Amino acid sequence: MIKLTSHGVYLVDGKPSSSSSVSAGEARKNTIAYSILNAHNKSTSQSDLRIKFDALVSHDITYVGIIQTARASGMKEFPIPYAMTNCHNSLCAVGGTINEDDHVFGLSAAKKYGGIYVPANQSVIHSYAREELAGCGKMILGSDSHTRYGALGTMGVGEGGPELVKQLLKNTYDIKAPEVVLVYLTGTPKRGIGPHDVAIALVGATFKDGFVKNKVLEFVGPGVKNLPIDFRNGIDVMTTETTCLSSIWETDEVTKKHYIAHGRPEDYKRLYPNGVAYYDAMIEIDLSKMESMIALPFHPSNAYTIHEFQKNAKEILASVEAEANKKFGKCNLDLVSKVREDGSIMADQGIIAGCAGGMFDSIDEASAILREQSTGNGYFSLSVYPTSVPVSLELTKIGVSAELLSAGAVIKPSFCGPCFGAGDVPANNGLSLRHTTRNFPNREGSKPGEGQLAGVALMDARSIAATARNGGIITAATDVDYDYTPHEYHFDSSVYKKRVYYGFGKADPSAELILGPNITDWPAQYELTDNLLVKLAAVIRDGVTTTDELIPSGETSSYRSNPLRLAEFALSRRVPEYVGRSKAVAATEAARRNGGDISELQSVLSKVGNADELIKNTQFGSCVFANKPGDGSAREQAASCQKVLGGFANICYEFATKRYRSNCINWGILPFTLAENAEFPYECGDYVFVEGIRKKIARGDEEFPAKVITSSGEVKEITLYVKGLTEDEKEIILDGCLMNYYKNHSN
Repeated sequence: MIKLTSHGVYLVDGKPSSSSSVSAGEARKNTIAYSILNAHNKSTSQSDLRIKFDALVSHDITYVGIIQTARASGMKEFPIPYAMTNCHNSLCAVGGTINEDDHVFGLSAAKKYGGIYVPANQSVIHSYAREELAGCGKMILGSDSHTRYGALGTMGVGEGGPELVKQLLKNTYDIKAPEVVLVYLTGTPKRGIGPHDVAIALVGATFKDGFVKNKVLEFVGPGVKNLPIDFRNGIDVMTTETTCLSSIWETDEVTKKHYIAHGRPEDYKRLYPNGVAYYDAMIEIDLSKMESMIALPFHPSNAYTIHEFQKNAKEILASVEAEANKKFGKCNLDLVSKVREDGSIMADQGIIAGCAGGMFDSIDEASAILREQSTGNGYFSLSVYPTSVPVSLELTKIGVSAELLSAGAVIKPSFCGPCFGAGDVPANNGLSLRHTTRNFPNREGSKPGEGQLAGVALMDARSIAATARNGGIITAATDVDYDYTPHEYHFDSSVYKKRVYYGFGKADPSAELILGPNITDWPAQYELTDNLLVKLAAVIRDGVTTTDELIPSGETSSYRSNPLRLAEFALSRRVPEYVGRSKAVAATEAARRNGGDISELQSVLSKVGNADELIKNTQFGSCVFANKPGDGSAREQAASCQKVLGGFANICYEFATKRYRSNCINWGILPFTLAENAEFPYECGDYVFVEGIRKKIARGDEEFPAKVITSSGEVKEITLYVKGLTEDEKEIILDGCLMNYYKNHSN
């Protein structure tokens, strides 16, 4: 189905080639990706890019913190269109008034600074961007990792909130010119195959070895024309799970039809590689050979064909249980019992939702599979969340919603909750099938610390519908007979005109921000001192650590606007002791600054020098070690919660994503890495001392000799690295965080 080529290739006359008379350097400029990047680059350098975006998007988990940071840094109005959707904290029944307080704040900010405000349940963030903001050749930056609009000719990048703050302050997004990977599509998908089948196979083929990490995926080839726009969007949004930086597709008459349907024909233009184009690697996907897929817990890359899974279900599910028991020893996940005596596998729940699953075409075809059928009256249930009110309205007009309701499905409003554990939480030991973006641990809402654990398997809406039709027995859509004639989609913009606040260009400085009691400012942060001493407060030796483990999603989202309360949840589902340990370290650092008991510091620093002298200029903070941290969400809180608790460093072998590393830097957390073959046998309670850290960061050192002081008093040598910092990133770390950096530059 999928073939990977790790060396460079050319695209010549629309076909991959191993050679060309055009040099790789010149031909690289002919990719779609580079034409867009260069058009947005404000630097004279072709290797060190400084990007200005055309629009910004955030949801109600992130926009409060972004605006609070930006206004504290001197922002007076939004310089480019900034859409704030309310699709994550939409359940205003958790935590009292605080979720709706955030929404009221958002509307008041849109009025004051000139923003676009999309009320709760009108649209999920990425649907609104596709419908109203995308345009061929544009770039959009979002504070959500699934900011992907490549199928519409728009390069979307998902980053932490501080990167949006930089854009709001008219600064740039600074990156090294990324490599570009050709994704060459051929063939036509057979009946029953949907975008999630292709996406899961793509993630499964590329994630584990980092094949496309921090690169741009460029989709071209004769297979593109055989995919409807929703199919393309469904694949594209999942490219985030490959850990690529962004994505872009060639555009054609299908793309043009999308823009015409949405009343924006002027936003279409033909995009295609110009002449001979060079790519750093290639992925070939034969769409005609795609099979119905399933991604088992706990990652979208844990991919199998449904038929392969059916043949080996007990063995595969036993391996999932073993992983769960390793991660969450207090819980005993039982999924093998889902396999019945006849070999069939029972699921407990089906969810079709969000920016990946809730699109018109997927729901339309799911209804055809369920036409005049029944989901049954057993444990299995099916919920469908259309991605926006315009999509829901059209599904209602053509009778699709009625067909689904008559089959036993429940239609719910536009909401991202099922993707991060705030909606349709399954029962303990439940197996939920979801056409959503992620199936990380606890993103279905369970709490292993309280003995609750469930699992999510990702499947396409078509196979979820086939499973529902079969009473919850996992079934590939390619194995059922159904008639399907796609409906043409008609976008009705009037529903947005009646509810969305369009304030760009209409900033009103006299408008007051409305701040509820849970909306608080960031606590004070301090600049980096001459030396750094950190104490290991969490040591995680899993292969990959997700942002959901660093700061859980679900009910914690209600506290996103309150840094101190949110920080109480940091690592709570992975290392519950972390918060207490970090607070103890922070208390000692406060005593160092303000006078108090510093006996711990004296004892440790005496092992490496004159303690009385070192204490004066040695910052003391907590530290997280993980092999590969930061896979998943772009939300900055994965880093900011550590900093609020007094965290000053991460130590790892590599960062899973650029966006998490950037979040650490923007919050003044030292992003230390180790050599690939270096040992790190140290545990919680051990200390790491880096002498001269401030001077070395300032002059651009990338190698940092350090000392580990173990809890038993031994001193060990270790080498840490901080590679590739930009000049601005150096200053941000020296100043203590991005907010301090802007305050210092405004004086």
